[in-house]
Amino acid sequence: MKVKIEIDTKTFVRFWLVVIGFAFAILAIYSASAALILIGIALFLALALNAPVSFLAKHLPGKSRIAGTAVAYILVVAALAAVVFLVIPPIAQQTAKFADTVPGIVDGAINQWQGLSQLVEKYNLEDQVNSAVTSLKNSTAGILTNAGQNVVSGIGSLFSIIASTFLVLVLSFLMLIEGPMWMKRIWGVYNDQERMERHRNLTHRMYNVVTGYVGGQLTVSAIGAAFAGIAVFVLSLFFSAVPANLALPTVAIAFTLSLIPMFGATIGGVLVSLLLAFNSLTAGVIFAVYFIIYQQIENNFISPTIQSKRVELSALTVLASVTIGIYVFGLLGGIISIPIAGCIKVLLEDYLEHAKRNREKSEKPIAKLVKKLQGESS
Repeated sequence: MKVKIEIDTKTFVRFWLVVIGFAFAILAIYSASAALILIGIALFLALALNAPVSFLAKHLPGKSRIAGTAVAYILVVAALAAVVFLVIPPIAQQTAKFADTVPGIVDGAINQWQGLSQLVEKYNLEDQVNSAVTSLKNSTAGILTNAGQNVVSGIGSLFSIIASTFLVLVLSFLMLIEGPMWMKRIWGVYNDQERMERHRNLTHRMYNVVTGYVGGQLTVSAIGAAFAGIAVFVLSLFFSAVPANLALPTVAIAFTLSLIPMFGATIGGVLVSLLLAFNSLTAGVIFAVYFIIYQQIENNFISPTIQSKRVELSALTVLASVTIGIYVFGLLGGIISIPIAGCIKVLLEDYLEHAKRNREKSEKPIAKLVKKLQGESS
C-alpha cells in the first residue's frame, strides 16, 4: 500500500527558509563567539557587583548609581593593588635570594663536571661527548631562533588580554548603570500583570543563584587561603630558613588564584611551594604534600557543600555540572557551569509549577461537573 503525501509549494519554501535561517543564526553566533564570551563575562561581573553597587548607591548622599558603581570599581582596583603589593615584593625577594645561591650551584656543577671529564678521558668517550654537545648546540640554536617569535606572540597576547579586560570592565560598568533602566522598560512592555510578576520573580531567583555562587566561591577561596597561610606560618616555626612574613603573601596568592575554579588553586599551590623551596626544599615538599591533600578535601567536600547551599544544588549536581562545563567549554565552562546549572534548576521548577497550576485549573470545571452529576443522580 502506497501513501502519497502532498505538500504545497508555500509550505515547502517556508520550511527551507526556516532551516536556512537557523543555519545562518548558528553561523552568526559561532562567528561572534569571542565577542559573546566577553559580553557574557561582563554580564557575570555586573551581576556579581550589582548587590554592593546597589548598597552603595542607596547610602551615598546623592543616591547616584553612577557614583556607587564608581566607588565599587575603586574598591575592586584597590583590592587588586593590595594583592599586587603583598605578592610581588616577596616573590622578588625570594627570586633574588635564589639568584644569590646560583653561583654556589654552578661551582658544585663545575666540580662534578671535572670528575666526569676525567671519567670520559679514562674510557675514551670524547667522540660521543663531542657529538652530544654538537647536537645540543644545534637544538639550542633552533630554540633561540624561535624564541624571538614566541616573545613577539606573547607580547601580542598580553596586549590582547589587557584590551579584552578593559573592554569587559567598561561593558560591566555600563551594564551596572543602565541595567535597572532596561529592566524597568522590559517590565513595562507586559500587558498581563500576572505573567509579569511571574517572570520578575523568576528573574530574581536566577539573580540570587548567580550572587549566591559568587559568595560561595569567595567563601571557599577564603577558607583555602586561611589554611594555606597557617600552614606556611607553622612551617616557619620548624624551619628557620622560612621567613614568617611569607604567610601573608601566601594568603593573598591563594585567595586570588583560587577564585578561578579547578585550576587557579593549583597554580597558587605550585607558586607557594616554589617560594618555600627557595628557602628550604624540605619545607616546599611538605607544603606541596599538604596542598595536594587539602585540594582533595576542598574539591570533594568543602566546595560542593558550600556551593550546594548557596545555589540550592546537591553536591553531586555541582560536581557533575563543573565536570561537564570543563570538558565541553574548558576553563570558562568550569567557571560558569554552577550558576548555569542553578538557573536551569530554577527554570525547570518554574515550568513544572506553572504546568501543575494550569492542570489544576483545567481539572476544576470537570470536577465541578462530576459533583453536580453525582448530586443529581443521588
